[in-house]
Amino acid sequence: MTIERETVFDLHAFRQALGQFPTGVCVVTCLADGVRLGMTMSSFNSLSLEPPLVLFSIDRKAVSLPLWERADGYAVNILSENQKDISNRFARSLSNKWVGVRFEQAGSGAPLLPGAAALFDCEPWARHEAGDHVLFIARVRQFRSFGDRRPLVFSKGRYAALQPGETLAPLWPLDIHY
Repeated sequence: MTIERETVFDLHAFRQALGQFPTGVCVVTCLADGVRLGMTMSSFNSLSLEPPLVLFSIDRKAVSLPLWERADGYAVNILSENQKDISNRFARSLSNKWVGVRFEQAGSGAPLLPGAAALFDCEPWARHEAGDHVLFIARVRQFRSFGDRRPLVFSKGRYAALQPGETLAPLWPLDIHY
């Protein structure tokens, strides 16, 4: 199979191609300069087991980026399949996302959202410029996971659902990785 190269890079087609890769949906939160921040992201990923590192990225055009860069900690809230409303709320920019939202406070001070499938309390590890985004690498200090909650999934520009059936995850890492 040959991948043909276009003379003009089509950003819309590129975004559609990226949408072929399903991702989980999370809301990353922090407390910076006394301001609670939260942002829906599908750019979250695991990075390292030793030390325990995760990563997420924020668009350079985000108005809140300077505050995110000053945060002493972050909470990654992996949303459950019934939390589409939370995802939509925190996907909106320049709105008061916290009105009426219940939350707990992590050790880092970042807000934790109840009902999430998993929660990670993190501290900053590194930041890197990455094209039109800033890549945040965070060290996980504490975490909680709720195996009875299915994660919210996003694919092809919309929410998707995992098929019920398989109840046990395969052992990780899979042999295909080595």
